[in-house]
Amino acid sequence: MKLRHALFGALLAATAMGPAYGQTNTDITIVLSEELDLVEPCMATRSNIGRVIMQNVSETLTQLDVRGGKGLMPRLAESWEDRGDGTWRFNLRQGVTFSDGSSFDANDVKHSFDRVFSDQITCESARYFADTDLTFTVVDDHTIDVKAEPAQPILPLLMTLVTIVPSETPMEFVREPVGTGPYVLSEWVAGQHILLKRRDDYWGEQPQVTSARYVFRSDPAVRAAMVETGEADIAPQITEVEATNPATDFTYPNSETVYLRIDQTIEPMGDRRVRLALNKAIDREAFIGTILAEGTELATAIVPPTTLGWNPNLKPHAYDPEGAKALLEEAKADGVNVEAPIEVIARTENFPHVTEVGEALVQMLNEVGFNAKLRMVEVAEHEQFYSKPYPEGRPAQLIVAQHDNSRGDPVFSMYFKYHSQGTQSGVSDPKVDQMIEEATAATGDKRAELWSQVMAYVHDEVVADVLLFHMVGHSRVSERLDFRPTIATNSQLPLAEIGFK
Repeated sequence: MKLRHALFGALLAATAMGPAYGQTNTDITIVLSEELDLVEPCMATRSNIGRVIMQNVSETLTQLDVRGGKGLMPRLAESWEDRGDGTWRFNLRQGVTFSDGSSFDANDVKHSFDRVFSDQITCESARYFADTDLTFTVVDDHTIDVKAEPAQPILPLLMTLVTIVPSETPMEFVREPVGTGPYVLSEWVAGQHILLKRRDDYWGEQPQVTSARYVFRSDPAVRAAMVETGEADIAPQITEVEATNPATDFTYPNSETVYLRIDQTIEPMGDRRVRLALNKAIDREAFIGTILAEGTELATAIVPPTTLGWNPNLKPHAYDPEGAKALLEEAKADGVNVEAPIEVIARTENFPHVTEVGEALVQMLNEVGFNAKLRMVEVAEHEQFYSKPYPEGRPAQLIVAQHDNSRGDPVFSMYFKYHSQGTQSGVSDPKVDQMIEEATAATGDKRAELWSQVMAYVHDEVVADVLLFHMVGHSRVSERLDFRPTIATNSQLPLAEIGFK
């Protein structure tokens, strides 16, 4: 314990001696755990990118108010209406300009969605639209009709996912994003920092923050110390070990679910007994209060309990190592190669203590007879294993992942996680496909009921993955700021929500 205190004291001293950034009272520094590999607007639904550019540099047609509880709110669209037959009309805000000085209009909206769904570019945002085909018809400069086939009853909510870019934006990833947001990306030095500066010509109310510098430190103790010493103002992600100061530290349930994605197409994962053995091998309770914070909840769905259709009747798979061994022996007797090598692939700095979690998972799996090894990779490499097309010739893989759904409806998760055509799915089950499609098209109480049935079938019958935890977030915020984290803070951090005391 003395050694830990000595090391932390040295860390504080070293951090305090670091170069201070030249800041005015309304410039801030945010220290993140992960570097950005891209600043592409159509990838803003990925957390490490969204925390910087979503609603700061690039804006969406609609936005979900998770802070004030007002539900779906206007952003670049002032209003919308359901015109029937799967068509929604969006009335766009006038007098809006992009950071390059060009005017925002309906053609920009159409191009932004054409770009998201283009086969020339692979955009994260496209994954959330399931099997919905969208047709965009420009009515006039500030009116656009969007027809969804099949009809999509929550289409305005889905509009919170796609950031709008100028119609001149090429069909390739950009390094200098142009958006309608209150900030412009002024500087990006890869691996060092990103600087956003406030626009004087922003169409909306001017935020109080004049500039935000984002720096990257992998150690949560360093991030916490930087805020304590004044070198940074916000560390959105620290651990419970550092969250000890009631004046600066916030603990809150976030919208992230940690799980192991199973690819059923690779032996031995296609056998349900093997998937059930994977689940029985994990002592989930042992992680809480040790590697993971108190308040972490055991997961029975890929979405958090705040989501529509949440099924309270589902129970986490019980820790049963002897049962796992028996299932593997039974599968082996039937010719299943249960001793095949398994790669457990985790994303460095995806969440606090991710390496320790991966190491513990591998140990538990091997104790019941699996042949697993841990592989830690950076975010860009992780994406190659997490999303289709999956690498050819791969061995059996379990992908350690953290999925965010702060928008309240399972449609943002279920299709691309479990439908056979989903871009992050390891499942190919016609019944699952049909159930997801029916729930996606439903409304009201029927929608909630059908999503609840999907969750139960995926968890109990298919055993589609190894669901682990609904996570707890810890943040440190300088006392000079007026800001509290929300359920969405891990995926986006709008600077307009930050004030000064």
